[in-house]
Amino acid sequence: MDTVKIVVLWSDLLIYLLAASLTLFFWNMRGNPITAARWRQVFGTRLGMATFVVLGAYIMIALLDSLHFRLALEEDPGQKSDQVYFDNQVVSVLDLALGDMATEHERTYSAPFALQSFEKVNMKNADGVSYRDFPRLEHAGAHLADPADRGSDLVLQSLIGLAKGGVLALIFVGMQWFFLRGSTLPWRAAWTTQAVIICFAAWLIHIGNLYHVLGTDQAGNDVLYKSIKGVRTGVLLGTLATLVMLPIAVSLGIAAGYFKGWVDDVVQYLYTTLSSIPGILLIAASVLLFQVYIDLNPEFFEIGLEKADARFIALCFILGVTSWATLCRLMRAETLKISQLEYVQAAHAFGVSHFRIITRHILPNVVHIILITFVLDFSALVLAEAVLSYIGVGIDPAMASWGNMINTARSELSREPAIWWTLSGAFFFMFSLVLSANLFSDLVRDAFDPRTGLEGAA
Repeated sequence: MDTVKIVVLWSDLLIYLLAASLTLFFWNMRGNPITAARWRQVFGTRLGMATFVVLGAYIMIALLDSLHFRLALEEDPGQKSDQVYFDNQVVSVLDLALGDMATEHERTYSAPFALQSFEKVNMKNADGVSYRDFPRLEHAGAHLADPADRGSDLVLQSLIGLAKGGVLALIFVGMQWFFLRGSTLPWRAAWTTQAVIICFAAWLIHIGNLYHVLGTDQAGNDVLYKSIKGVRTGVLLGTLATLVMLPIAVSLGIAAGYFKGWVDDVVQYLYTTLSSIPGILLIAASVLLFQVYIDLNPEFFEIGLEKADARFIALCFILGVTSWATLCRLMRAETLKISQLEYVQAAHAFGVSHFRIITRHILPNVVHIILITFVLDFSALVLAEAVLSYIGVGIDPAMASWGNMINTARSELSREPAIWWTLSGAFFFMFSLVLSANLFSDLVRDAFDPRTGLEGAA
C-alpha cells in the first residue's frame, strides 16, 4: 500500500520552475563573453561569493520546503480495509530534516532554552494543596534527569552538533575543492561561508530537537521552526512578485520610449494613474476581493493549505501588478535616450524592423536596469509582506511567514514581561536574507551599470 500521497501546490511548481530557469540562465551565460565577464566581476569578489552562498542557502531551504506530501494514517487493527486514508496535515522534506521541532508542542509560552513554562499555572502538590508555579516543559530538556544539568548539557550538545556540522562541511567543501581547485575565483570565501552555515544549521537542528532554541509561542509551537518555515514564503514572494512586475514594466516602458506619440501618452497615463492610488489600499482591496472568492468556492480546495497557497499566489500577482510604475519610468527614459543614438537611427534608415531594433539594440542596453531592479525589488517585496501581514491583508495565517510572526509579536511586546523571541526569530532570518540581497545587488549594479565603468575610467 502507498504510505505517502504527494501534494503539489501551485507555488511548488513555480519555485522549481524558477530554479530551473535560473540554472539555465547561468548556463547560457557562458556563451556570451561580455555578460560572462560582468558576472565574473560580481563573483570575483569575496563579498559576492559569500552573499551568493547565503542566498543559495535560503533558496535550498525554500526548495526542500516545497516538496509536500501527506502520510497515511495508521490502520485500526480491528478493521481490515484496502482503502488508505491520509492525514490532513501536509508535511515537507524540510519538516523531516528538522526532526521533531514541528511536533514538540508545549502548553504555552516558554523562553529560549527554558525548561519551565513562561507563565504560572494552578498546580497541586502530593498533599492535594493548590499552588501556582511554573510547570516543567513536556519536551524541552526531557532527556535531563536533573534540570540543574542544563548548562553543562547545552555545552556538550552544542559540541556534538558542531562536530556533526564540521564533518558535513568537510565533506561538502572537500568535494568542491577537488573539482574547483584550479579556478581563479575567490572560492575560499564561499567555502568558509558554506562551512559556517552548515555548522550553524547542524547545531540548530541538533539543539532544536532537545530544547526550544527560540522558545515557544502562545500556542506552544516552536518559534525556531516557524522562523525557518517562513523562509519559503519570503523567498518565493519576493521572486514571484518581481517576475510578475518585470514583463509589464519592461514591455510598456520600451514601447513608450521607442514609439513615442500616443503610445507614450497612454503608458504615461497608466502609470501616473496607478501611482496616484495609495498602494496599501489597492493591495488590501484586491486581497480581500480574492479572499471572498476563496470563501465562496470551497469546493475548489481539497485541504486548507491549498486555500492558503491560492491566497499566497494571488498576493504575489497583486504585488507585481501594482509595483511596475517605477521601473516603467526608468525603462521609458533609457529607451528615449538609446533610440536617438546613431546606430539605432542607421538601423531605421536601412529599413530594419521595429521588433529587430528593440530586441537587438534597445533591450540589450537596458538589461543592467532590469537586473539591478530585480535584486533591489526582491528585498523590498520581502519587507512589504511583513507590512501587509501586520495590517491583516498578507499571507494566510495557515502558512508560515515572518509577517505573521511580526503581526503576532506586536501584542506580545506590550506584555510585562515582554515576549521578545517571536519578533527576534523573524527579524534574524529576514534581516539575513534582505542584507545579503542588498549587498549582492550593489555588486550587480557596479558590474552591469555602464555609468559605473565610465566613472572608474575617468
